[in-house]
Amino acid sequence: MKLGMVGLPNVGKSTLFNALTNAGAESANYPFCTIEKNVGIVSVPDERLDKLAEMYNPDKFTPATLEFVDIAGLVKGASKGEGLGNKFLADIREVDAIVHVVRCFESTDIIHVDGSINPVRDIETINLELIFSDIEMLERRIDKTKKALKGDKSLQTELDFLEDLKSYLESGKSARGYNYSDDEREWIKSTPLLSGKPVIYACNLSEDDFRNNVDTNENYKSVCKIAEEEKSAVLPICAQIEAEISDMDAEDKAMFLEDLGLKVSGLGRIIKTGYSLLGLISYLTAGKPEVRAWTITKGTKAPQAAGKIHTDFEKGFIRAEVVSFDDLMACGSMANAKEKGLVRLEGKDYVMQDGDIVLFRFNV
Repeated sequence: MKLGMVGLPNVGKSTLFNALTNAGAESANYPFCTIEKNVGIVSVPDERLDKLAEMYNPDKFTPATLEFVDIAGLVKGASKGEGLGNKFLADIREVDAIVHVVRCFESTDIIHVDGSINPVRDIETINLELIFSDIEMLERRIDKTKKALKGDKSLQTELDFLEDLKSYLESGKSARGYNYSDDEREWIKSTPLLSGKPVIYACNLSEDDFRNNVDTNENYKSVCKIAEEEKSAVLPICAQIEAEISDMDAEDKAMFLEDLGLKVSGLGRIIKTGYSLLGLISYLTAGKPEVRAWTITKGTKAPQAAGKIHTDFEKGFIRAEVVSFDDLMACGSMANAKEKGLVRLEGKDYVMQDGDIVLFRFNV
C-alpha cells in the first residue's frame, strides 16, 4: 500500500511524515521546503504477528510494509503547472490513497500560506486542482468516445455517464463522491481520476485540542462534514504529539498513549483506516523459518493469495490448510488445533479471511 501525504504549505505535513516514518524529511517554516518527494517505508503493526513470533520463535520476522510519500506542497494553479503543480499531480497519480493533512490549529509562530486558518478553504484548494486535472482528462476521453460512437452506437450509455460525471466535477465535487453503478466503475477504471482516489483527512490539532476538545473543535467538525459528503475518512491527529513519541521506546510510548486514552499511535490509526478504505486484509504464514504477514484485497481467493508468495504457488495450487488466528491462540499450538478439527482444507474457491493462518500445498 502506498499513501501520498498532501497538504498546503505549513500545515504540519512534513512534521507528521517525519514522525510517522523517521525518514528525516526536511521541515521548515516556508512553502516548498519539500521539493523532492520523500519516501518512508514503515512496518505495519500487527499484534497477531507478534503473538505468532512468541509461539514459533522464528528465524525471520517479516511484517507487512506501507510506503508513505511526502508530496511537495501545493498552491492554487497547480493543475496549470503553477509552482510545483505538475510534479505534485504526477506524484499523486502513483499512490493508492491520499492522506490530506489539514491544519486545524491556530499559531502566530507558523505562517499560513493564505494568511488564516480555514480547513474548508484549504481542502477546496487542493481538491479543485485535482478536479481541474480530472476534467481535462475526461474531456479527452469524451472526445475519443464520441468518435468511436459513430461506429458503435452501444457506447451511448457510456458517453452519457462520462458527460454526467464531467458535470458533477464542474460543480466542484470530487469524483470519489459520485454514485457509480457497477458498469460505470468498470468504464472509469481506464481513466484513473485523481479526485477519485480514496482520502483520509488528517486533521492536525493542537496538543490541547487533541487531548481535550476534539469534538468541540469547529475546524475539525467542518472537515468531518466534508468527509461525510464525499465518502472519505477523517482522523484527528496531533503532529506535535506524534513527533514527541516517535523516538520513545515501546513501553514509554504505550504509557503516553494510554494517558491520551488511545491504544494505538497515529501511524497505527492511519494504517487501519487506509486498509479499510482500500479494502485490504492480511493473511499470515507461520513456522520456524519465518512468521510473515501478506497484504491482499478483501475477496481474494486462495490461489491468488498464494500467488502473492510466488507465482508457482498459484499455478500449481492444490489446496490451502487454514486455521483462524483466534482458534490457533485458543488451542495453543497447531497440533492441538488439528486435533480439534479446527485446521480446514480449503480449495480453489475459498475466499481468504483477515487473520487466516495458511499453509499452501502446490505442485509445479
